[in-house]
Amino acid sequence: MKHVVSISLGSSSQDFDFITEFLGEKLHVRRVGTNGSTPAAVKLIKQWDKKAAAIGLGVLKDSYKVGSRRFIEKDSARLKAVATQVPVTTGGRLGDIFQEWAVRHAQTQLGSFFNNARVLFFSGMTDYKLALSIAEYTPNLQFADPLLQLGVPKLLGSVDALNLYSNGAHYVKNWTLPAAMASGPVKEWTRFVLRKAMQKATVIVAPVHELDDFGLEELAGKTVITATVNDERIAQMRDKGVATIIDGSPVMHGHVLGANLLDAMIMAATGKRGIDLLEDDYLEIIAGLSSEPRIIHPNGFHRVNRFAFVIHPLSQEYFKKVKPIEMLSQVSPPVLMNTLEKAMAYAPPFVYSRVTGIKSPTGVEAEGWLISVGGTPREIMRHSPEFTYRRLLDAAAMAKRLGAQIMGLGAFTKVVGDAGLTVAKRAPLPITTGNSYSASGALWAAHDALLRMRLLPAPKGKQRVKFKAMVVGATGAIGSVCARLLAKAAEEVYMVSPETAKLLALKESILLETPDAKVFLSARADKDIAEMDMIVTATSGAGKKVLDIMRVKPGCVITDVARPLDLPASEVAKRPDVLVIESGEILLPGDVQMKNIGLPKGVAYACLAETIVLALEGRFENFTVGRAIEWEKVREIYQLGLKHGMKLAAISGVNGPFSDSDIEHVRTLALAARAKTALAAVAAKPMPKPKTKVVKRRAVATAKD
Repeated sequence: MKHVVSISLGSSSQDFDFITEFLGEKLHVRRVGTNGSTPAAVKLIKQWDKKAAAIGLGVLKDSYKVGSRRFIEKDSARLKAVATQVPVTTGGRLGDIFQEWAVRHAQTQLGSFFNNARVLFFSGMTDYKLALSIAEYTPNLQFADPLLQLGVPKLLGSVDALNLYSNGAHYVKNWTLPAAMASGPVKEWTRFVLRKAMQKATVIVAPVHELDDFGLEELAGKTVITATVNDERIAQMRDKGVATIIDGSPVMHGHVLGANLLDAMIMAATGKRGIDLLEDDYLEIIAGLSSEPRIIHPNGFHRVNRFAFVIHPLSQEYFKKVKPIEMLSQVSPPVLMNTLEKAMAYAPPFVYSRVTGIKSPTGVEAEGWLISVGGTPREIMRHSPEFTYRRLLDAAAMAKRLGAQIMGLGAFTKVVGDAGLTVAKRAPLPITTGNSYSASGALWAAHDALLRMRLLPAPKGKQRVKFKAMVVGATGAIGSVCARLLAKAAEEVYMVSPETAKLLALKESILLETPDAKVFLSARADKDIAEMDMIVTATSGAGKKVLDIMRVKPGCVITDVARPLDLPASEVAKRPDVLVIESGEILLPGDVQMKNIGLPKGVAYACLAETIVLALEGRFENFTVGRAIEWEKVREIYQLGLKHGMKLAAISGVNGPFSDSDIEHVRTLALAARAKTALAAVAAKPMPKPKTKVVKRRAVATAKD
């Protein structure tokens, strides 16, 4: 029987031993910790040099390569030199393989897990190969090497910076006085900087023992990439709120093997020294272990995906809610406000609000940022599309730095130019306009409102509700999809747009999908508006009058999905017997925390909800871009929304959510108006002339006759 021992500078509480058959050899395997004592390690190496087949050195690396430079660790070199008869290994090569494999395994198994993640390395130099691997998925890397090596309160922000640092860091470390590095104030300050960096990170790469001094504040909700995490360590991380542990170390006989110990076992079993072991040898042995990297969720499955969403002011009133210009805007005359509106269009993007607390029934969570650009619809339309593209790309760069994995475009930013196509091509992260869910949300709300109004004949059996619907702006991105879906549900669909050729092509396309649909076309809304039970307005008229609300049937449900609204509050007020709703509002799952966006707590516009749904699903892709929206995607995002707990919010109008009594009031007024109209129609009819009865006299025979 051959003896293999791992002599670690780590804790002796992690010690174990077992006997196993490995690569055809019977091995007695031990792990012995020295609790940080180098003299104890030296003594153990001398002891086992006489009787072990191979020795592993734990918590050390013998060398590492950064860029084109290779660095030798003097501490491990001195310890290795103590053994003169048996091979000694730190398992550096094997450890690099296991760590990189673990990361790539997690990226595949968890689905784009590291995409744009904020990753903090305690030491980028010792984990350089791992840093290069993770850099394939995210540029948001930070390295604490200057902090922990030299006591310099500075983090490196890229692999390039790490390469530059490595060229001179070791020289500085060699002449820096240990006392100066370990002095109280310096130590406390570096500790503070490190803690702040850990709190901001989503992934932390560090040896497991170096996390012992940190707790919930730094580790709660984090992913930790480390090695040799046993049950005791898992329990500790559970208490500290760690969400996910990724560990490439193999498990044998119930014990987690460090790379140094497994490498020593390989040397003992094969009789080869480290220099004689080839990459193919390692590949064959690792494949034969029938083991894969571990993905551990100490507190149950927990995943947080990240999004960003672009908003912008819809009017000058927005400026009264934004610091630091709110005070100025509240006292400024109209002329100054107009100037401010023009100036804000050039302002750089900024984070308006952090969004947290979104939790799907599946267990996945989402967090994100609302990023504001300064242009109102009027200013956006005044400038060229390229002007807005530049602001959106600046917002995308900010979202990338924050760690967002997908970004949505809101309000007018999604209709400018080619409706997101150019931004999606040039942005550093996936883009969606949210128009698929806007279309879905529009009809969801409209149909629900139509049923709650109870003005249509109840269907018999499995029959659909019979109603007439009109889509104003039918050739637009959202309008065309609404028309396609309504063609499958409504008795008749009237499509309105000044783009006559597009209308004809749209009708042709709809009839191919729904041959029995009854579709009518018009260039103006007023022609058939009085007959409609439902109207969807989806124009980009930017305040222009698109229909005459006074001609609408009492009890009609109008769903206004345009931003800005096609029907301002002044128009809606003229018809209290018509239900005008701002469609597309979705109730998000969880206890949502974000600044006011003009909706009730936890409620979001459908375009924002689409971005969140895609984040929860882990669909980091360009989902809805361009003006041609696929109704299959409309259906898909609706189903995904249901999966993740999205619900139709309380139906809202221009003055806020409608209660049941509000809807009942509109219904009552509609019934009264219809009755009045019916009476007026009766009264207007001319009275029929009374019929004159003609009496025919019959001749009476008399006696004279």
